[in-house]
Amino acid sequence: MKIAVIGQSLFGQEVYCHLRKEGHEVVGVFTIPDKDGKADPLGLEAEKDGVPVFKFSRWRAKGQALPEVVAKYQALGAELNVLPFCSQFIPMEIINAPRHGSIIYHPSLLPRHRGASAINWTLIHGDKKGGFSIFWADDGLDTGDLLLQKECEVLPDDTVSTLYNRFLFPEGIKGMVQAVRLIAEGKAPRLPQPEEGATYEGIQKKETAKIDWDQPAEAIHNWIRGNDKVPGAWTEACEPLQKLTFFNSTLNTSGLVPEGDALPIPGAHRPGVVTKAGLILFGNDDKMLLVKNIQLEDGKMILASNFFKGAASSALELTEAELVTAEAVRSAWQRILPNVLEVEDSTDFFKSGAASVDVVRLVEEVKELCDGLELENEDVYMATTFGDFIQLLVRKLRGDDEEGECSIDYVEMAVNKRTLHMPHQLFIGGAFMDADGAKTFETINPTDGSVICRVSLAQVTDVDKAVAAAKDAFENGRWGKISARDRGRLLYRAPPSPSTRPDPTAT
Repeated sequence: MKIAVIGQSLFGQEVYCHLRKEGHEVVGVFTIPDKDGKADPLGLEAEKDGVPVFKFSRWRAKGQALPEVVAKYQALGAELNVLPFCSQFIPMEIINAPRHGSIIYHPSLLPRHRGASAINWTLIHGDKKGGFSIFWADDGLDTGDLLLQKECEVLPDDTVSTLYNRFLFPEGIKGMVQAVRLIAEGKAPRLPQPEEGATYEGIQKKETAKIDWDQPAEAIHNWIRGNDKVPGAWTEACEPLQKLTFFNSTLNTSGLVPEGDALPIPGAHRPGVVTKAGLILFGNDDKMLLVKNIQLEDGKMILASNFFKGAASSALELTEAELVTAEAVRSAWQRILPNVLEVEDSTDFFKSGAASVDVVRLVEEVKELCDGLELENEDVYMATTFGDFIQLLVRKLRGDDEEGECSIDYVEMAVNKRTLHMPHQLFIGGAFMDADGAKTFETINPTDGSVICRVSLAQVTDVDKAVAAAKDAFENGRWGKISARDRGRLLYRAPPSPSTRPDPTAT
């Protein structure tokens, strides 16, 4: 089938590639004009394949389709328009032109969350189910007949990124290919959308993203995660008042104790509390949520746990090897930011035109340069200027970015002319601690029945803390977010434990 792909982004690129693999002929790609000297991934991919690419800044004027645009489109002879993700308004003369019409991908279960920012509103409303719809385009706003829908569970701490990366992106690509296959086979349904349950929400803006504190903790959490990094949920806090934007919130607060420095927030049920784990906030139901990142008024993002710690430590002096790494990273920035003549320490990644897709690219390139260094997208948002990013990178390479060594209370024991150091406490959430109530039990040496030491005896409350910590590590920890390749690299680099090293004195 002859297909015109109209849209943009990595999602559009992947749909385009998969349609070609299916044997369809993509006769033309219509995408957005280059921005800050950078072409959209969809257009780049099509140009490499020799497919005609059109980058119209607009498709119509004064409500009428531009004749020259319509003529260029009609000359392609497309039998179907596929719109995987499109931010432009496409005239009905184009939508209705092909024999099979046009199909559009929408990241919600229509008729719920029609309009822009559908993923954001899925989270803001606390929907337990999310998903996507592929529908036949009409002259309404996401009101066309349904062709295909797929749904997924929305997890309590899902963000726009996790929901998109886990389901909406990979399954959406498959869904678009399946929809085109059904059309080619003459089996594609046209199911009218029900009006019952239909909602429409517009694009969120900064001025409307202020947090309403007169609601339960879960609703505040949903508001924060739904507003994401753009526009970002914000509030006024401290004395004197300053605007703070909150990111990376979780309802998983089991085992957290609200002890720390108070953060006054006008209108909040209770003051926030800055703790080692982050900023604890309270809903009007007196339940807690935890925020892990804060953006200050000047745009700098910090760990919430560091809010009252003042300015960062003095700049590191780089070694010759680190300077070589810094220049390699500078070259990566230069490739990603082609409109910047020279990347200086003050160059801001985002103010120079970088978008979220560029964050992913930068992280992957730096990890490749630094042999699988543990680096996340969030690190780029935490250090947006080149100088700050290099400082963060070097600290990670030196292992200086951790909060400090784990405090361990050892029991010493002499065995075979060696002194063994054995922990005897519970290990929960990355720290050794006594059991609730300081309960212990004796651990016995099986060779002679003697007592080796007293070991912490976990109670039900300790098990609850351990389960909560494990759940948080699984859902929000770094290990689960990095690729299998990077996990393998880290395991390979880890030194063997003393018990697995060969004993040079053994015979």
